[in-house]
Amino acid sequence: MNHTSDKEVIMQKMKETFEYRQRLIRNPNDSHTVLSVFPRLMDTKGLILQDFSLLFGPEISARLLEKWHTSYKGKVIREAECLTSTPVLQSLLKSAKNQYSEESSEDHPGWDSDVASFLLLLHILPPQPVKKKSLKISASQAMGHLVVFHKSCRSLEEHLQSCQESHQQPYLLASGTSKQAISSFYIVMDKKLIPCQGTTSLAALDKLFKVHFVFSVSYADALNNLYTFIQTTVYGIDVETTKESPKVKELRAKFMNRSY
Repeated sequence: MNHTSDKEVIMQKMKETFEYRQRLIRNPNDSHTVLSVFPRLMDTKGLILQDFSLLFGPEISARLLEKWHTSYKGKVIREAECLTSTPVLQSLLKSAKNQYSEESSEDHPGWDSDVASFLLLLHILPPQPVKKKSLKISASQAMGHLVVFHKSCRSLEEHLQSCQESHQQPYLLASGTSKQAISSFYIVMDKKLIPCQGTTSLAALDKLFKVHFVFSVSYADALNNLYTFIQTTVYGIDVETTKESPKVKELRAKFMNRSY
């Protein structure tokens, strides 16, 4: 794999080494070496999605992209409209509902509609206080744990060098001229860049979630409620065995109610 640029060959060889890679990832002593043992994960688009499909099957793998717009996004917006209003929340709601006109877009610092809808979900399911940790983080502060904007005129290497310890968990790096004009998405993990195959923010968020399972990485504390909801409600993974907070259980029950 290190000596070919043929994507089909790389995809096939990565499929053949899937079981070995999973054993490596699940070994606490070796898991940190996976990106050095399989460097094509960082330069070949589609490998993360392939591994996730091998774990759960293509039907489960496709659920977020197929159902977010039709089954969840509108409910997230309606639920967020019931929260106590803040400037950040109002900006996210306008972005999610595409209420900014073209004339005012230059003055609009917000994300696109799909990213905004995920950030609204983060406000609906804010970070829980973590036991034995006195520092409490707000939903607005937690947004930077999910997605970070990177001005495309700046070096990506410069960003990696300046990564803070708080960004150890995987997060989405959106590179472009503005938050409304993103040209490339990357997953940042262990200060390394994994390119996203799709050019849409929803496809990038889909991949960000899947990275946790492909590399057996725990959810960041600040995003645990958000990711648990996406896992059990949208993808339907380990619904019976996953520990959910009361807020996640309540929201999942509400969203699953056909009359909502």
